[in-house]
Amino acid sequence: MFPKKIDQEFVNQLLLKVEGEQLEFKQQISSQEKIAKTLSAMANSAGGLILIGISDQRKIVGVDPEEERYMITAANETFCMPKVSMELYPIKIDPKRPNEEEKMILLVHVHVNLGPQVVVKHKSGTSKSYFRMESQNKVIKI
Repeated sequence: MFPKKIDQEFVNQLLLKVEGEQLEFKQQISSQEKIAKTLSAMANSAGGLILIGISDQRKIVGVDPEEERYMITAANETFCMPKVSMELYPIKIDPKRPNEEEKMILLVHVHVNLGPQVVVKHKSGTSKSYFRMESQNKVIKI
């Protein structure tokens, strides 16, 4: 699923796919705790890709990649135990029309966790592990 070249063409190919176990589209990260669940679920399952700056209708809306990088890194540091192994790639999307501005998105490549399950430590004091089932993050029942 992951190419050698990460560019606009790769993003266009991903936009043709349906969200699922290894693919998630986010318009932006509004909650560090919520994105930590997705990080945990993907790491505890098969790994995957999160594209930030994509609407629910799979339109490229763009984001400030540095702000999103901060949010996802802080979520990993604050809520995930152990930390999720991931790589972050800002990608410039060229406009389709002459008067449009270029947009930026952030692609997050979440690696499969080979050690103990990634647990999310919630603000409420509870800790839960998650896994991906289709496009949903589900709690692992122990």
